[in-house]
Amino acid sequence: MAIFATLPGLNLFSSPPSNPRLPPPSDPTPKPSTPIPIPRYPKPLKSQKSITKQPPNESTTSSPAFKTFHRRTKYYKPVSDGVISSEGDRSVIIGESGVSYLLPGAPFEFQFSYSETPKVKPLAIREPAFLPFAPPTMPRPWTGKAPLKKSKKNIPLFDSFNPPPVGMKGVKQVEMPGPFPLGRFPKEGMTREEILGERLTREEVRMLVKPHLSHNRQVNLGRDGLTHNMLELIHEHWKRQRICKVRCRGVPTVDMDNVCYHLEEKTGGKIIHRVGGVLYLFRGRNYNYRTRPQYPVMLWKPATPVYPKLIQEAPDGLTKFEAADMIKKGKNLLPICKLAKNGIYMTLVKDVRDAFEGSPLVKIDCRGMHASDYKKIGAKLKELVPCVLLSFDDEQILAWRGKEWKSMYPEAPPSVSVSNHSSDSAPLNSAEFPSANERLVPELEISSPKFLSRWKRAIESSKALLLDEIELGPDELLEKVEAFAITLQASEHSYPALIVSSGESADILNTDDEDGSDTLSDADDEDDDNEYGYGDQDYIGSFEELESSIPKGSLPVDVIVEQLTSD
Repeated sequence: MAIFATLPGLNLFSSPPSNPRLPPPSDPTPKPSTPIPIPRYPKPLKSQKSITKQPPNESTTSSPAFKTFHRRTKYYKPVSDGVISSEGDRSVIIGESGVSYLLPGAPFEFQFSYSETPKVKPLAIREPAFLPFAPPTMPRPWTGKAPLKKSKKNIPLFDSFNPPPVGMKGVKQVEMPGPFPLGRFPKEGMTREEILGERLTREEVRMLVKPHLSHNRQVNLGRDGLTHNMLELIHEHWKRQRICKVRCRGVPTVDMDNVCYHLEEKTGGKIIHRVGGVLYLFRGRNYNYRTRPQYPVMLWKPATPVYPKLIQEAPDGLTKFEAADMIKKGKNLLPICKLAKNGIYMTLVKDVRDAFEGSPLVKIDCRGMHASDYKKIGAKLKELVPCVLLSFDDEQILAWRGKEWKSMYPEAPPSVSVSNHSSDSAPLNSAEFPSANERLVPELEISSPKFLSRWKRAIESSKALLLDEIELGPDELLEKVEAFAITLQASEHSYPALIVSSGESADILNTDDEDGSDTLSDADDEDDDNEYGYGDQDYIGSFEELESSIPKGSLPVDVIVEQLTSD
């Protein structure tokens, strides 16, 4: 090492010593070279840039599935309805649901997102049309690692009908198919009706849902909605347990009925309980993991196609100057609400409809949210309310109700107030009191539509009293009000009666919770009952009602009710 140190032009800390196997250089005093030479790559094309740092070779350019296109590429290709690309039986299709992928033997057309795809047809695509699945020539999806060696152990295929014994080492707890009444056993089923089996009773729903109320083992559904890879993830949850808990946040919660429909349609399960943005998906009585439908996994997220613009210079029914004037007025308008990031927006559509009853313009504050999130929310409001979007300036949604807008509430009837005077108490001065002809004309007072809807709801729920007899004295009116107050108090504090049918389950009225939690629509229930008798009547209502066991008549206030009914 001392000899090397005396050599001229050599630095031990800049480069390693030369390889003695190489021939000696011609120059006796060579300059030190860098340890790793800097490669020179060819310049990428302007129309198409690659994010790979290695030069393209023959192996990577053989299949378009291995090409990674930049998200900010200028690729733009107009498309029309029909097949835009095909590789044998595998094809890319443009239809009513946007860009979809058709594979041989698939039960339906695959998409990246099933619930958050716009209903308008795309105008163009941002990347070449090829399928985001592994090519059929690959034995397995590329993970960057060599395949594992074949295990010497003979591991049996997972079967729900024949699970491993309890306490077996290396195997997690597995729930058997069911639940079943005594004397019933699982049956092999291929169709959805056969796998679901008979509808669940209220006691079975309570038994299935209660253990999962506080568990964090769940599927998180975010801004992209129900994606394709979530289908396989839900079946992985069903592999170990009968219930899959799905937690929805963000944009999909604007239209929860759409999320519930696609969850049941694509997975084949049944939503048996729903609280806010949390869904409990039942796999079915006769579910078997071995015979489940298997879906290929998407290896990457396809680029979003180009859709028509949401904000137009001249919206429907307005000129360019009228739209600019409305946008100017909307800057001074107070927002009806402020949306939090990754929140639950189940009541947003109803709030916008109610706001249109009092103002033609509505503003929603979305500051702090991602730009794509509040634009998707605006697109959903345009379809569900419906309304006309004017601007997304300052991270706020400004919407106009449109010229064809119609009120949700009927015209309010006039409230009649007639001053009744007996013949004994005749007015002394006719100038101070109205005449007889004037007293016959009622005073008209138009109530607001929102107040009218609450008034009708109070009468239907027996919380308000409608007096058909207008000519009542003070004493008679006071007696009726006191009797109504006692009856209302008794009905509010007594335990509601539980009507049990002759079948296995009980029917409970469908009520909307004040905290925003609601159930599936009645139309879906009727369709399910007509199809396979698996209706949602057993699952409607809050989960706390299932645990109530107070018999009717045990409260002291029930004695007051019996006295009132007997009188």
